[in-house]
Amino acid sequence: MQVPQRPNGSTGWILASSVTLANLTYSLQVSVAEKTLSLYNNDVLVKTYPVATGTGGTPTPLGNFFLTELLAPTNSGYGPFAFGLSAFSEVLSSFGGGPGQIGLHGTDDAASIGQSASHGCIRISNDAITALAKLLPLGTPISIT
Repeated sequence: MQVPQRPNGSTGWILASSVTLANLTYSLQVSVAEKTLSLYNNDVLVKTYPVATGTGGTPTPLGNFFLTELLAPTNSGYGPFAFGLSAFSEVLSSFGGGPGQIGLHGTDDAASIGQSASHGCIRISNDAITALAKLLPLGTPISIT
């Protein structure tokens, strides 16, 4: 199983008796080149949203990850909700007092959407992150290519 720690792609073992299995019908696909996030339900495209991704110096990491937490940020600029991902920056070992974890979050800078503008996080409109926060369970897979 994948674990949310450095390095990205780390795996670990747990006892089968320690887990509860659940079916996840939603998944997310981010295209860094196209600056889009696509929402799928049972492999059927539901909606595509424009996003901002990392800059050349702080790129959004590529790979297969999952949603680890949902927060209502108190910091200005991050919009009404932020999902923590199991992904970590490949260039920042820390950011804003945290471990350099990548997030999917809203933004108060709507002009940044569609740009390479973040420190590696995926920014989406506040309306879109609000809709996703109401819909997606933790554990939802997100593939970043």
